[in-house]
Amino acid sequence: MCEDNITVGTAHAWDDEDSEAERESRLVYRKGITADEAVESYAIWSTKYEKDMCPGRYNGPMIAGKAVADYFECDREKKKIVDIGAGTGFVAEQLRSHGFVHIDALEPCNTMLQRARKKGLYEECYNEYLCGVPLSIPTDTYDCAVTSGGMGEGHIPCSGILELIRIVKPGGIICIVMRETFLREVDEYKDRLEPLMDSLEKDRKWRQVSRVIVPNYFIDIAGIVFLYCVI
Repeated sequence: MCEDNITVGTAHAWDDEDSEAERESRLVYRKGITADEAVESYAIWSTKYEKDMCPGRYNGPMIAGKAVADYFECDREKKKIVDIGAGTGFVAEQLRSHGFVHIDALEPCNTMLQRARKKGLYEECYNEYLCGVPLSIPTDTYDCAVTSGGMGEGHIPCSGILELIRIVKPGGIICIVMRETFLREVDEYKDRLEPLMDSLEKDRKWRQVSRVIVPNYFIDIAGIVFLYCVI
């Protein structure tokens, strides 16, 4: 297990805009929110999402892009990646800055996805929700599946992990970047997500490459980066 630090951004005192962004974030991750309600909340937020979640405040996409780039040191232009919970395309922007070009998007909120489409970042866009139900994506399609911010209350359930393993090729990687506190605060993940990850490793579905806690994932809130290689 690798425990190297990924440091992105610097901590700073919160200002009014930080507080406003955090309030908006709390709405989409609020306790008891359903997947449909989360999609609706993102649609409402979409007009100011990029302002609220700008780099320097929301560093998850930068952290995700660096983690994937650090793993794939060569032939990045040949790798096929799916951006899970793509939002308006922040992760894809980071991936492209590292030399990745073959990127697809999967995003349940069509309003957010339309904003991402206009940037020309993606080859294919799937307006679908990742859960235990099979996606329209064929098995063994991608070299990498990556998500930043896709895990939270009313977001990707534990069952979505199995679907990620299905669509990623053997030898490919799955990168999950999320708030570290959600492992304890979200009932869907508390005492469930990491035990499932461990169980899948014991069953030789994947192996853990790294589990790294990172500072300043969102403002000064810590994140966690899970990196797994599909077997």
